[in-house]
Amino acid sequence: ASLKHNKIFSRVFTELGWKLKGKSCMPFGSDLRIHIPKNTLYTYPDISIVCGETECTDNFFDTLLNPSVIIELLSKSTRNYDKGEKFSLYRDIDSLQEYILIDTERIYVEKHIRNHDNSWQLTEFKSLEDSFLIKTVDLSIALKDIYEGISF
Repeated sequence: ASLKHNKIFSRVFTELGWKLKGKSCMPFGSDLRIHIPKNTLYTYPDISIVCGETECTDNFFDTLLNPSVIIELLSKSTRNYDKGEKFSLYRDIDSLQEYILIDTERIYVEKHIRNHDNSWQLTEFKSLEDSFLIKTVDLSIALKDIYEGISF
């Protein structure tokens, strides 16, 4: 991953860890594998958040089944897959409530939230003055904090 990718990851993950400390939801980095039994996908999202007890595939607790929020950082090589086929596969996760895409090549955040009827609603954020709410964990993140010191 690029230096920009790592800077953005560090800022978002640190913010999540700090604001979720002591709560029932916990963020995990890209070393935690996720499995989707409905479509057999195994994948390593950049960031996942689990609320409540973690459900895993085995006694080694290395493959997660129940993320509540998934955050992917977009790059030129992953953008189309993350926004298209991968999101289609992620929608088979019953516990998933929000899917957030953070671009590493421009100021842009795309947030998808699951509605009660199982449809998904898209909201885009394109300005450093914007903030977005991760409703599942009641946490707001400002784009200026994500992109601080990064030039495009």
